Amino acid sequence: MTKVKTALVVGGGIAGPVAAMALRQAGIEARVYEAYGSTAENVGGGLSIAPNGLAALKVIGADEVVRAIGLPMSSIVMHSWTGKRLASFAGPADLEPQRFVMRPDLYQALYGEAARRGIPVEHGRRLVSAEHLGAPDAPSGVRAHFADGSTAEADVLIGADGIRSTVRTIIDPSAPRPRYTGLLGFGGWSTGTGLASTGDAMYMMFGKRAFFGYQVFPDGRCGWFANLPHPQPMSWTQANKTGKQEWLRLIMEAFADDRMPVLDILRTSVESEFVAVGGMEDIPRVPHWHRGRMVLVGDAAHATSPSSGQGASLAAESAVQLARCLRDLPAEQAFVAYERLRRERVERIIAAAARTNSNKAAGPVARVLRDALLPTAMRLLAKPEKMAWQFDHRIDWPTPVTP
Repeated sequence: MTKVKTALVVGGGIAGPVAAMALRQAGIEARVYEAYGSTAENVGGGLSIAPNGLAALKVIGADEVVRAIGLPMSSIVMHSWTGKRLASFAGPADLEPQRFVMRPDLYQALYGEAARRGIPVEHGRRLVSAEHLGAPDAPSGVRAHFADGSTAEADVLIGADGIRSTVRTIIDPSAPRPRYTGLLGFGGWSTGTGLASTGDAMYMMFGKRAFFGYQVFPDGRCGWFANLPHPQPMSWTQANKTGKQEWLRLIMEAFADDRMPVLDILRTSVESEFVAVGGMEDIPRVPHWHRGRMVLVGDAAHATSPSSGQGASLAAESAVQLARCLRDLPAEQAFVAYERLRRERVERIIAAAARTNSNKAAGPVARVLRDALLPTAMRLLAKPEKMAWQFDHRIDWPTPVTP
């Protein structure tokens, strides 16, 4: 019944630094290994941190660094392409608002906080393989092999290496690959739109041909995103081979018939802050989260599409919960407990996001049916208690985890 003392964390994005900080709080020495040779301070678009994500970060004292960079988003107001208001979604009144952040800012904040706490991060360490140490039926640790020929050993290996996780494939060579949702993602900032502030509300629209969301802040800046249906998946590299101006032209074309101020926002988009994310993906279910002394966290275990608004928050939750389990139980028992505590919740959120994506990518016939049914459906769903199960989730860090 030997407790874990050391951990290798593969992946230095969002889940990796949070996992390392949580492990440190649990009394476990953690070192982060990142494939890229530099930090990712200029990669990614906007995202939201939900109250449950902030609560998870609060457990390890990292919530304030996120609040400092995030802009409040207390509700979402849905519209049809005609400009008709369909519904307004707000979280429970007793919870703080979500925070709208740019992924590079979130990455930099969490990376900086981990560094401030003395957690080592090694760059240019791309994992290629890993093996268990000790007896096959009772491993005592893990040895990781990196592309540069170096190796590292620890009691456990944690795969926080994203939706295309190498660790996931090592754990299960037949693990599912990412699923394309049928949508391309874009985002950016606009200035000088002339639009009034939307306060703490994010406005979203089911357009005739695409989906759009925006929030105008009191200082006049407007953060926006667009989801465009596209028949074929497109990687980040492929998407960025097309120039920003050409993408903006195509996006404006998609929203030309819609009666919301989308074109005003896109015309004033700041080119240097335009982001083409590429294809939006998810993985409905990863059958195996762990094997021996290896385990998955974040998108490696439960990749939800950006439509959920919960990707980063779920990653933070899982990282903290995993550390809590490793604090109290031997590795194999800890991994079983961690999966028991997390799987049902994350798969429910992934499924909900998939339903949202199907509405965003509706064809001409399905769009007519969607627009006819949406007002009634939105009125039923736009109640705080309907969303409480997502936002109210809390991790009971002080209570010991039992097998």
